[in-house]
Amino acid sequence: MWNHIAANAITVLIVGIVALAGLIGWGQNTYVSEGPLDEAIFFEVPRGASLTAVSESLEDAGAIESGIIFRLAARYNQRDGDLKFGNYEIPARATMPQIMDIVTAGGPSTFRYTSTFIIRAQGAETRVRERVPGQADLSDVATFAAGEPLPEVYAALVEQNVPMIYRVSIAEGLTSWEIVEGLKSAHFLSGEVYVVPEEGRLAPDTYEVVRGTARADVLAQMAASQERILAAAWDNRQDDIPVSSPEEALILASIIEKETSVPDERRLVASVFTNRLRQGMRLQTDPTVIYGITKGEGSLGRGLRRSELRAATPYNTYVIPALPPTPIANPGRAAIEAAVNPDESPYIFFVADGTGGHAFSVTLAEHNQNVARWRQIERDRANGQN
Repeated sequence: MWNHIAANAITVLIVGIVALAGLIGWGQNTYVSEGPLDEAIFFEVPRGASLTAVSESLEDAGAIESGIIFRLAARYNQRDGDLKFGNYEIPARATMPQIMDIVTAGGPSTFRYTSTFIIRAQGAETRVRERVPGQADLSDVATFAAGEPLPEVYAALVEQNVPMIYRVSIAEGLTSWEIVEGLKSAHFLSGEVYVVPEEGRLAPDTYEVVRGTARADVLAQMAASQERILAAAWDNRQDDIPVSSPEEALILASIIEKETSVPDERRLVASVFTNRLRQGMRLQTDPTVIYGITKGEGSLGRGLRRSELRAATPYNTYVIPALPPTPIANPGRAAIEAAVNPDESPYIFFVADGTGGHAFSVTLAEHNQNVARWRQIERDRANGQN
């Protein structure tokens, strides 16, 4: 009898071992096999989420076959504490090890929707775009000017608290007042701005923020970025440039920024102003005169008057033989680098050439010819001629 019982027990044990081995084998195979996703998806790991919550969400989203297997594997591989919060793209048919690598790697989040608030001299607008999981191209969801009601499709995304990346994009050459006024109309930012930052001290760029970020924090981030850019450019400046401090370099950079929007011209325009400063010539640039009138608070909206070009003000570079006392806008990195590393050229004059760029010259006679050509272009345009 006891032999029979022992034999049965051994049989049950063997069956159990075989079953356990089969279960382990099934689990291992499930863990490394292609996942059930037919299409890529975006998946959010909330801040502070537990492994259990994440694995269950992955199972609910159809990304994995079993949350239990995912958890057991994470603990066995000692990765259960490695989850990084963020939004991630999970490819179609991704295996559990691949998904584990994605949600524990961290790095920049990947969102389906992007809302970019763009501030330009012409005004501000928001562009909302969507990227289909598994595809690189973005499609437009909505575009609307600052102050307009939120489009229904976008308002619905906000109401449903759909994960979205928010960006603030600042054009080069804006004044600090224009930037602050633009930020005031950014619907996803918060807080008041009581003091306009010093001119030139904000770095034009695109900044990633979260909904509800304080406007003052965005400005602080821009100021810190400009400080780093200016310091790095000054450390790598040419030895013989006619500016004696980072502050003067920033002033010159702001003038370069306002004088040309053509990237390839910045260092050449810088060479003209550098040559003029070396020779003790007046800079004779309209943007400084305009800034002296408007103080950077909006567009002049008309041409300069002769009396304004003759008036002795700190910003009238037709009168003062030096740089103005402050920057006249917020220059970008390229303009700052051009100010401290200008091209070598003989030019001391330039004027618009009708193509968006400028015609450069060495002598006043050449310059007058270029000006005459530009005046003719202006007359032809006014008469409707190409």
